Amino acid sequence: MPSIPKYRLEPINQKTSIGERICQIRKKRGLTQKNLAEKIGIPRYLISGYERGRLRLYDEMVAHFAIALDVSADKILGLKEGKSYTQKSDLRITKRLRQISELTVNNQKALLNTIDNYLRGVKENN
Repeated sequence: MPSIPKYRLEPINQKTSIGERICQIRKKRGLTQKNLAEKIGIPRYLISGYERGRLRLYDEMVAHFAIALDVSADKILGLKEGKSYTQKSDLRITKRLRQISELTVNNQKALLNTIDNYLRGVKENN
């Protein structure tokens, strides 16, 4: 069981903590805490604890988070500059996209045709 930190360190030259970065990356990937917990193989409450900084994140867990989120450990640790994960993605849209990708090709085509027709209609009415 992970240990509870006795004190809090200020983030090193970072605006966000490791837990906040994990949360931002997770949301950007369209994952819930439950989804991420299942990918790593730990209970959901531990994801919450890590994201909130209640639990100390050790090296093995950084590696598990990096693999599950498909990013480098440097991104999680805030050591590598790059794309900012602060932009909030609409989780509802991301979930639906995942569901659409699981449909058969014919069903995907039919749904995309319906969406295209709807968007054309909206565009014509504006």
